[in-house]
Amino acid sequence: MALFQSGNPTLSEKIFQKSLDTTSDGAMTVRGSITKFGFLLFMVLAGASYSWHAYMQQQTSLVKTVMLVGLFGGLVMAIIMIFKMSWARFLAPLYAVLEGLFLGGLSAIVNDMLAVKYPNIIMQAVGLTFGVAIAMFLLYNFRIIKPTQKFKSIVIGATAGIAFFYLITMVLRMFNVDMPFTYNSSPLGIGISLFIVAIAALNLIMDFDMLEQGEAMGAPKHMEWYGAFTLLVTLVWLYLEMLKLLMRIGNSRN
Repeated sequence: MALFQSGNPTLSEKIFQKSLDTTSDGAMTVRGSITKFGFLLFMVLAGASYSWHAYMQQQTSLVKTVMLVGLFGGLVMAIIMIFKMSWARFLAPLYAVLEGLFLGGLSAIVNDMLAVKYPNIIMQAVGLTFGVAIAMFLLYNFRIIKPTQKFKSIVIGATAGIAFFYLITMVLRMFNVDMPFTYNSSPLGIGISLFIVAIAALNLIMDFDMLEQGEAMGAPKHMEWYGAFTLLVTLVWLYLEMLKLLMRIGNSRN
């Protein structure tokens, strides 16, 4: 069904259909997913607090280590959950802690780097991320933005294009080919960041719709954890892109 198309690679009709074939102690609900999402956010905060505090204590080598563990460990957890959805109830909290370790260290470094040019950049990035997420939820909840087939096709295409753009950029850097607009503070660079932030935000609409479809299909209870995990994936992406945008704005200041 076209209704189940999502820009988030961790959500699809196939995933929900596959989950229906597993035994469950209940059915998935949107409220259950949102509650578990709140718990995962708390775990992210716990991990981020640890790495942030370590950076403030000038434990630079420790911070670098936990950031790498968080980055690659989180990636491994995500891949496992994509193939073993029923494990999400156990792995999603671990994924959240690992993401927190990475995000906390990264945020502390950025906050220190732009302390003079852009004080409180991290608080602004966090505030804007949650502000956008809440706005997207309200726009979806009141059906101001409807995830029609055309809407989904545009968002999926744009998301795929961004992923391809990132891939091409990484490959070119391996061959020492530099594209300044991918990281500088030029009007073009800021415009690209604004576009990516907008697409990340619209992916939240897709995710909210997928959770409702999962509930309507009667997906098993463990899919609440998986749904919460997918929301976190999108929110982390949104935060990173928001932080990148603010960094570009901060670096453009004289």
